[in-house]
Amino acid sequence: MSTLERLLKILINKGSLKPGSPWRDAVSGVRRELFLPDTFEANGRRVDRRENPKRWAWAVYADLALTTQINEGQDLGEDVYQRPTSSSSMPTIMLQALDLLDVHDGHRVFEAGAGTGYNAAWLCHRLGHERVITMDIDPEVAKQAEANLAAAGFTPRVLCGNAEQDLPAGETYDRVLGTYTLPDVPYTWIERAPGGRIVTPWGGGIFHYSFVVLDVEGERAHGRFAGNPAFMNTRSRPAGGGRISDVYHQGDNGVIGRTDISPRDITDDPDALFWIDLMVRDAWHHLGEADDGSDEATLWLFSTDRSSWATAEYVPGHDAYETEQYGPRRLWDEVEAAYRKWQQLGTPDRDRAGLTVDREGQHVWLDQPGSSVLDVPPAAR
Repeated sequence: MSTLERLLKILINKGSLKPGSPWRDAVSGVRRELFLPDTFEANGRRVDRRENPKRWAWAVYADLALTTQINEGQDLGEDVYQRPTSSSSMPTIMLQALDLLDVHDGHRVFEAGAGTGYNAAWLCHRLGHERVITMDIDPEVAKQAEANLAAAGFTPRVLCGNAEQDLPAGETYDRVLGTYTLPDVPYTWIERAPGGRIVTPWGGGIFHYSFVVLDVEGERAHGRFAGNPAFMNTRSRPAGGGRISDVYHQGDNGVIGRTDISPRDITDDPDALFWIDLMVRDAWHHLGEADDGSDEATLWLFSTDRSSWATAEYVPGHDAYETEQYGPRRLWDEVEAAYRKWQQLGTPDRDRAGLTVDREGQHVWLDQPGSSVLDVPPAAR
């Protein structure tokens, strides 16, 4: 069975759509197939409606994220890293974000990142199309989202622009929802949501698996982190990720060092990665596992400007590990310093952390607002 009823059943069975949920009518009233092209990627595999209509319908009404655009729609060749740049998000994660947003009848919502328009359709079904504004930075994505919404019977304002700074002049909103990951919450969102709430995927390249939920009070907003979402990153900042060979070259001569911090103590602990990400900005990592049964591994670190890299070699049974660093940044030194700072704080988990955003930037606190323990450096633009 590959129908809207199947998706509804999946979401109810998983507990994503709870009894009495105000989103049930929206889920059951909006056909997802109207928001998807004939070809997309599901679970890393290409799905084509013309070649296999049953497989296409099965994916549409599964609880899956479906990638609808690669490399901003440019054909850069098969040998180039295939970076997803637009998608229809996993319905379970959409519902989690909307539940965190705490929408009520009469609210006006600004959505950053229109994507296919499917999420905006749920908002329109719940609130009415006149109370929903969605914006995408990609003209073709925005155009297609508007067409998809119209096909489903919804006519919200669909705008093209940078949703982090190009909000319609003079307007305010009760809720602001981000549908892509941000390293910094734009202060303009706080200005445009007086007394409101902001929910967005948040984080940098080291760890980006959090929603941040902020309530606006006067000229600042406070909130906590939740969930474990995986969203695409904002296009307004340099992109992380890629192939090791795109950054590391055999002729690079790095500086050799040693550390007593096990790379696995970092990569195997999401709380460690979360706190390191707060302090080590504009970087990403990859753990390369040996395939010879040795359990050895290499932790790779890269700067998003691709000018610097570092490695830390894990060998089981050892208490010292070799490092190598190349480029203007000493990325391992930055990660080690951040790890030790986290230890000095008592290795708190993410659930104890909160975020305050004001005109001066982003400030992380423990347990209660006001007990700021570090200022988050702004990400590069």
